[in-house]
Amino acid sequence: MARSNEEQRQAKRSTWISVWINLFLAGAQVVIGVYARSQALVADGLHSLSDLVADGVVLFAARHSHAEADAEHPYGHARFETAASLAIGLILLATGVGMVWSAGVKLHDGQSLDAVHPLALVAALITLVAKEGLFRYMRRVGERLKSSMLIANAWHARADAASSLVVALGIGANLLGYHSMDAVAAVIVGFMIVKAGWGFSVEAFHGLTDHALDPEEIARIRQTIEAVDGLRGVHELRTRRMGDWAVIDMHVEVDAHLSVSEGHYIAEQIAAQVKAAHRVAECTVHVDPGPVRHLARLLALPPRAPVQARAQAVLGQPAALRLHYLDSGLEVEAELAAHVAPAELQRLQRELQAALGELGHVARVSLSCPPARAHA
Repeated sequence: MARSNEEQRQAKRSTWISVWINLFLAGAQVVIGVYARSQALVADGLHSLSDLVADGVVLFAARHSHAEADAEHPYGHARFETAASLAIGLILLATGVGMVWSAGVKLHDGQSLDAVHPLALVAALITLVAKEGLFRYMRRVGERLKSSMLIANAWHARADAASSLVVALGIGANLLGYHSMDAVAAVIVGFMIVKAGWGFSVEAFHGLTDHALDPEEIARIRQTIEAVDGLRGVHELRTRRMGDWAVIDMHVEVDAHLSVSEGHYIAEQIAAQVKAAHRVAECTVHVDPGPVRHLARLLALPPRAPVQARAQAVLGQPAALRLHYLDSGLEVEAELAAHVAPAELQRLQRELQAALGELGHVARVSLSCPPARAHA
């Protein structure tokens, strides 16, 4: 389930590139925004500062999410990435709400609605190009590594690019004489950021609360399962996220009279093929001997020890027992150690059926013995 060292190195490198770009842009936007009297540009600069916090969360998760499983985290640490995605979403939400509130108050009060300096427009356009380039680079890395955390951070950069576009339009309108448009642009940017943050927060929350996979993905997994030879049915297929991976468990039905080893073989085939075809970290398969509709009645059937004791008492000699615990009841296949006459065999079978019936619901008793030895 862990990524290779090279994949982790690429993830960290892309994030550090984001750190340095955001650090430069945030400083430049705030300084130029104050000088140029552009509230929208200052707000966009503060947004870039929030990106640094998000990048820090990503770096922390990248360091810890791929650690090996241990006694306290037997399933590994993959959910560190999910927690990081949630943190990024909440950062976006808080940033967007703050921007909307600040710009909205100034619009309402009619503050700082003067013309801005043209340098603000240049800064906004440079930021737009840089953020869009950063988005494309980080999304490519995230999709190659199949990392929802890196993809979330990439879309964070795309949200920045979109906000920079709105800022540029607002500043442009301000320069044309519509002075309130700078603050209006800040409000629009804030709402865009809130929307992006809400989406990431909800998705990460689903991952942390064992939300099922998408129905389309579950259908594809079910197709893989049903293609395995020897399977008669699958039910109680349950799925959940573990970071960028899935953890699933299921009940599968096989022929009731298969050996334990063959049933286990089919279960292992299912697990192996599901892991090979899908991004699944853990696949637990419970084997059912055909459909089990009356679990309480099944659990009420007698265990082996009393069945073995009752058979020994009736048969008077050792017998090899094969027990089948089925929805229809207990089936007993017994083979005597020594040969007996056919009439005696039938009598013993009837007595064994009656004796075992006192223990619980016995659907069928089959008694056999070795063939008689030919005399020289």
